[in-house]
Amino acid sequence: HLFLWVREAGGTMNIVVSILWHIALFAGFLLACKQAYAIRLYAVKDYGLVIHEFDPWFNFRATQYLADNGWTEFFHWYDHKSWYPLGRPVGTTIFPGMQITSVCIWKILPTFGIDMSLNDVCVMTPAWFGVVATTFLALLSAECAGSWAAGTAAALVMSVIPAHIMRSVAGGYDNESMAVSALCATFYFWCRSLRNDASWIWGIATGFAYIYMVAVWGGYIFVVNMIGVHAGVLVLLGQYSSSLHKAYSLWFIIGTFGATRVPVVGMAPFKSLEQLGPFGVFLGIQLLEICEQQRKKKKLSMMEVQVLRMKVFGVAGAALAVLVAILLPTGYFGPLSSRVRGLFVKHTRTGNPLVDSVAEHQPASPQAYWQYLHYSVYCAPVGFALCLLQPTKARLFLALYGSIGYFFCNKMVRLVLLMGPISSALTGIAIGAFGDWAVAQTDIIISAITPGARRVPGKNGEDGEEMTQKDAEPTKKEPNGNGGKKSKKTSHSLLRQIEQGVEWLQTTRKSSMEFAFQVYDCIPLKVVRLLLVALAIRPMLRYWGEFYGYSHQMAHQMSNPSIMYKARLQNGKEIIIDDYREAYWWVRDKTPDDARIMAWWDYGYQIAGIGNRTTIADGNTWNHEHIATLGKCLASEENAAHAIVKHLADFVLVWVGGGGDDLAKSPHMARIGNSVYHDICPGDPTCRQFGFYDRHGTPTPMMEKSLLYKLVGHNQKPGVFVNDTLFREVYTSKYNKVRIYKVRGVSKKSRKWVANPKNRICDAPGSWYCSGQYPPALKELIASRTNFAQLEDFNTKRNDKDAEYNKKYMANMGGGARDSEAERRQATVKFLSGYAPAGKAGVKWEDSPLTTELHSMVKNNDIQSVKFFIQEAPMVVHTRSGDGRGPLWWASEFGRKEIAELLIKAGVDTEAKDKGGTKAKPLAIGIGGGNGGGKKKKKKKKTTTK
Repeated sequence: HLFLWVREAGGTMNIVVSILWHIALFAGFLLACKQAYAIRLYAVKDYGLVIHEFDPWFNFRATQYLADNGWTEFFHWYDHKSWYPLGRPVGTTIFPGMQITSVCIWKILPTFGIDMSLNDVCVMTPAWFGVVATTFLALLSAECAGSWAAGTAAALVMSVIPAHIMRSVAGGYDNESMAVSALCATFYFWCRSLRNDASWIWGIATGFAYIYMVAVWGGYIFVVNMIGVHAGVLVLLGQYSSSLHKAYSLWFIIGTFGATRVPVVGMAPFKSLEQLGPFGVFLGIQLLEICEQQRKKKKLSMMEVQVLRMKVFGVAGAALAVLVAILLPTGYFGPLSSRVRGLFVKHTRTGNPLVDSVAEHQPASPQAYWQYLHYSVYCAPVGFALCLLQPTKARLFLALYGSIGYFFCNKMVRLVLLMGPISSALTGIAIGAFGDWAVAQTDIIISAITPGARRVPGKNGEDGEEMTQKDAEPTKKEPNGNGGKKSKKTSHSLLRQIEQGVEWLQTTRKSSMEFAFQVYDCIPLKVVRLLLVALAIRPMLRYWGEFYGYSHQMAHQMSNPSIMYKARLQNGKEIIIDDYREAYWWVRDKTPDDARIMAWWDYGYQIAGIGNRTTIADGNTWNHEHIATLGKCLASEENAAHAIVKHLADFVLVWVGGGGDDLAKSPHMARIGNSVYHDICPGDPTCRQFGFYDRHGTPTPMMEKSLLYKLVGHNQKPGVFVNDTLFREVYTSKYNKVRIYKVRGVSKKSRKWVANPKNRICDAPGSWYCSGQYPPALKELIASRTNFAQLEDFNTKRNDKDAEYNKKYMANMGGGARDSEAERRQATVKFLSGYAPAGKAGVKWEDSPLTTELHSMVKNNDIQSVKFFIQEAPMVVHTRSGDGRGPLWWASEFGRKEIAELLIKAGVDTEAKDKGGTKAKPLAIGIGGGNGGGKKKKKKKKTTTK
């Protein structure tokens, strides 16, 4: 009976298929939400509820402060335990949205019977917001595509795409983990407000979502400019309407008012060059609306409207020019920040060595796109093309987002984070379009069951032209300014012929479309289409499986916190390297509560968050000159450095052990320091003389004398020792990743002076905003600083000396004169010879950089280098590796007779034996014989040839 009813119902089967399809889509969306949560928990499963990296530790510390002290104290928090002795006004320099959100969640959970510590809430928040971001991205994609299939597909991609996971794994308590959710929400509400003339009310929701975005992350600048650019492009394309005016005005007024309430933002929307563009669009739209209201009121013709617009914009432009001319000399307008400026110049060429030192500011490579976007790099362009082929206001937004995001990501790899949502959305549109088309092919089966039913072109999501706002409205005749009467000009014969030509083209197009549809809808092509669907499903599922598996693999890798990680010992046993936390725990437990810890700024957040001690600098990097002072301490000669350090710190902490340790960061320390203290590297802004000659870590003379090099290599590198009267080693971690030294002869007078509240400078009597000062003993040092002025800061006058310094810096960063090969080779020999034995007797068997280099020379038959080594450091011939073998053994192994002769001539011990008891002499004799057993080869009789 059901079968007969369906036959009679005609199109009912289409409804059934549609219902089943939407149920499947909803199930897919729920699966995406589940995956978005589960894929971010690898770190918790492997390491427990631990906060990762550097910045998250400051965020947690600030969250704890908010929970303990409340709202008012939080926004009046001047932290004197960071940036010693200056301190930092945290309340006015933080984006507080994440802290407020976490504390609210922490306080609400007990009402649902869930008991979690604040630490655990902060660890899990990124995973929770991964689900929120996935949800809003699905809504955005569905809104722009007009298809829930696109929304579900986008959600499935967004839930696991590495570009989003990289900043949202559990434990990665960073601003971006919440900011992506706010970004997707703001963009969704904005596109929703443009759906039709009645949807402008959604501009209110856009404004509130934007306020949260501003409170959470400094990347709100991208969001405000994206919406401003989109609105401006719509106006240029002739898509202006009163609905656009209302939506944009509501968003801008509400959002900007809320943004200015965030202390770190203040009045920047009206002063910063980075945000004046959207403000200009807001003003322009107000002028357009004035003209639009006049047009409606006075029923003006298009020509009269254009004249009115020219007058209005002319007067407004003149008034604006006068206002700018008045404000510009006062320094009212702020410059582009160095980070934003870095998006328009080559990496490491911003002119700011502090910005250039950050690896995340490197440009993205094709490998980076594949690493973080995987197969979406192929699918997203298809979705991008569909947005352009079937444009609507919302789809145009995605196209602009994709273009602008790709441009900036090319400049800075960190911004690949912004490509996660747009790549997912465009990929979802491409896959969703195929899904809708594939489901529509069930029309073949439906037609077979219900022959009376016939699909109408343009319905059910297939073959129809894209609906626009104008298509949805009743057709109205535009007034022509003459009461609707035909103008005399239109009766002109030439214009009449043009009109007839247009009508003919429209008729022809309509006929062609009908014919094309008839061909497309014929039975043979229906069968072909159905077969194509069946054939496409299998490879699509395979590619999805590969993408899904790759994303989980990447998620596992990105869930390894830098503060602790897994490694394997030589015996294959897996261990967890927890040196960093253990070092900070030692600081917390073994040093006085008021101890001051000097370390490079990277580690300041962790020292304060875990060790709970005063730090010199941290990742906020708000004071370039202060970080430069820290760089000067570490790059200077030991005695000169101690003369400064004793007034600022009680302990010095360094990262060692290779990889990203302090020696790897040392060139940046010197460059940053030299940008303020030009005497560190006179005449060389990039401090090329402070570094290493080769891969063995051969230090330059300046590096060899520096405090940093001695702290890292003390008693571990040949001939490297710290002056025990200045610095005393008090802690080295289990796996030699962290070393801590106590500063001898600390100035108690300077410490007492800084601790006295009377020596702080307050902005008003009794105010909470009281910054510290450097102790008087450092007055001469501070006076010698050249305050670093950004090249792009047009409010700061630069003299010829500053300009010349910047010119040299830019030239050196682009390449320039380097040390000669002879100088580098001589320095390498000098460094490696420190590992050479003192003589034949008592030679220590060990693997070292010297044995590695000698083995490489012999293997490559580098006779000249071996000869140079022997001339400069004759004792190297006695070097023995861990297995007891040395250069004479290797010469025999590789058949290097000339090298063997050089070694024997230099006095190598030919009677020495290796670990296996084999002498080097018989091996050397057998060179070239191939038997290696010491048997002499019979000499061949020489012959001569004329």
